[in-house]
Amino acid sequence: MASPEVAKKIWHNGKFVDWNDANIHVMSHVIHYASSVFEGIRCYSTPNGPAIFRLREHIERLRNSAYVFRMELDYSVDDLVNACVETVRVNDFQECYIRPVVFRGYGPFGVNPLGNPIEIYIASWVWGKYLGAEAVEQGVDVCIASWSRMNANTLPATAKSAANYLNSQLIKMDAIKNGYSEGIALDGNGNVSEGSGENIFIIKDGVLYTPPLSSAVLPGITRDSVMQLAKNLGYEVREQVMPRAALYIADEIFFTGTAAEVTPVRSIDKIKIGNGSRGPITAAIQKEFFAITSGEKEAPGNWLSFVKE
Repeated sequence: MASPEVAKKIWHNGKFVDWNDANIHVMSHVIHYASSVFEGIRCYSTPNGPAIFRLREHIERLRNSAYVFRMELDYSVDDLVNACVETVRVNDFQECYIRPVVFRGYGPFGVNPLGNPIEIYIASWVWGKYLGAEAVEQGVDVCIASWSRMNANTLPATAKSAANYLNSQLIKMDAIKNGYSEGIALDGNGNVSEGSGENIFIIKDGVLYTPPLSSAVLPGITRDSVMQLAKNLGYEVREQVMPRAALYIADEIFFTGTAAEVTPVRSIDKIKIGNGSRGPITAAIQKEFFAITSGEKEAPGNWLSFVKE
């Protein structure tokens, strides 16, 4: 994968620093103990200028993730929302990916994290389609991962933490090394959970199903958006525990996520899903989603934060 188009400046604890100066000490707590939480947010180009998709909801989730890990933030949700907007403005991006990250920095060494300072950075760069440009139309080939998601009382799946993404890396590498684009993980009970970095929707007989949060699922912002859009389009949406076999007999399947957006799945474990290409309901939801993120159509809520000059 080619290197991304990076920004000129990164926001750090209230000030902008040059991209190449956004460094941390090798003995920072986060490097040794994965003590960080983060967000992934997209900014889209629209006729009214750059617009950040569901920014407040992302920052609220960041705050909640930090809270779970006892990270006290010196900045309010409003402060960080404004910092994200300013980061896009300062870097003069029309569209980009935004990464706020909160972590424990350089301080006392050891597992106990409480004495280490809390650092906050907001980076941005140009990032294309996460699973490939053609994936949005053609779909992707995926597998059931040999690695399961975390049990609810080991690591909190509802927090977007770096530690959880070690599990995601195992799922992703497992898939890539076996010739697939992505892996779908099961939860500790063997039920459908999510991809390495995406939520999942299954369509059967015109009804959309998605695993509940109790299936070790991150409460995805795009997941929530798609649930609202699908209902507005007249589809029934159910959060429901689903066995692995439900995947193979689905009419359509698609991933959702800030990076993946809405990406169809055309096969799982070399079993064709539906007709082996993007299905009509997936296409309808994609069309609605991209019409809103491009500013072509009004969102059902205050979903776009415009970056004004």
